[in-house]
Amino acid sequence: MSSSNTLKKISATLVLAIMSTVSFAADATNEALSASIINDQRYNRAIHIMAMLLIGFGFLMVFVRKYGRSALTATFLLVSSAIPLYFLIRSTGWVGNGYGEIEKLILAEFGAASLLIAAGAVLGRLKLPQYILLGLLFIPAYAFNEWIVLGGGLGLIDAGSVLDTGGSIVIHAFGAIFGLGVALTMTTKQEMEKTIESDATSDRYSMLGSMALWIFWPSFCAALVTPAEMPHTVVNVVLALCGSTLTTYIFSISLRKKVSIADIANAALAGGVAIGSACVVASHSMAAVIGIMAGGISTLGFAVIQSKQQKWMKIIDTCGVTNLHGIPGLMGGLAVLPIARGLNVGNQLFGMLITIVLALAAGFIVGKILPILGRKTEAYEDADEFLDVEREEGKSAVPELKKEEAILQN
Repeated sequence: MSSSNTLKKISATLVLAIMSTVSFAADATNEALSASIINDQRYNRAIHIMAMLLIGFGFLMVFVRKYGRSALTATFLLVSSAIPLYFLIRSTGWVGNGYGEIEKLILAEFGAASLLIAAGAVLGRLKLPQYILLGLLFIPAYAFNEWIVLGGGLGLIDAGSVLDTGGSIVIHAFGAIFGLGVALTMTTKQEMEKTIESDATSDRYSMLGSMALWIFWPSFCAALVTPAEMPHTVVNVVLALCGSTLTTYIFSISLRKKVSIADIANAALAGGVAIGSACVVASHSMAAVIGIMAGGISTLGFAVIQSKQQKWMKIIDTCGVTNLHGIPGLMGGLAVLPIARGLNVGNQLFGMLITIVLALAAGFIVGKILPILGRKTEAYEDADEFLDVEREEGKSAVPELKKEEAILQN
């Protein structure tokens, strides 16, 4: 009986061990599969963000009639500078580590988006090499601010205590204010006096870029949220964009008597900017309200405030980043205060203050450095850097001369 009981105990122990091993292996397999699925989903959103960066931002900035080639090329150069540099900075560990490769790619794309916003303030007034230098100087400043505000760097703010899921503060507001800092030290009197021209074709392409941004904005805000939070976040962003688009149309008609395509292409996106901080915690109705408010404030900025701001600050904000990204971004950072439960209000406000100060100071310094590479011969013109422009202008001049000769002969 004793040996029989011993065998039974051994058998039971072996069964339990096998079941435990199988269970552990199954859990590990499920965990690996779950991580693989999440990475696949994040890759899809990362590609959406890349479409925003190159197609969305790129075409949004071609509204300047004679600067289309430069705007698109500058977009390519800025993105191609920002992403590898951000990866390099992350790999050193001085702004924190612990992220997977796809997460790092998305964070790098966020940095590239902020850089494109900053470049929009001085678009048309930099030579192409200066855009690369701008990217190389901007990304370290951006990563440093991100580390302090979101990562608890230097111990100024507790890590994770600032709510900014979709980057209203650290992406949009930082980029816009940095760009204004650059413009403060780079805008010349000649540039102040030159008109920024657009035409029907450039405006249509700009609208194409705006619509591309509109479509993919939910992926931008939901890029790093948990799978459980993703559906609510996506719907909130869409509702905010709908609110800002409708309000932009109403305000544009009210303030200008007719629709301004510049308002529609830009201010319609303000809802996506403003909902960024609160995109996870806001209710659907609150998201719509935030979008409505952002669209109204942004349109008011483009229609009324921008001209006064530029005279007061003695700058040119080419793309109006103050009104699309700066003010709506800060508004988004404030919008979470009455919404998020348990939020540390002091840290949220301090994070915003740090962002404003760092962005303005860093932009001001970078604006002093960029002229080392010289200044653009003719602002808002492709011709001084692109051979094709000169050929096309030469070709187009011939038919015009023939028309004039025919008129004189008749």
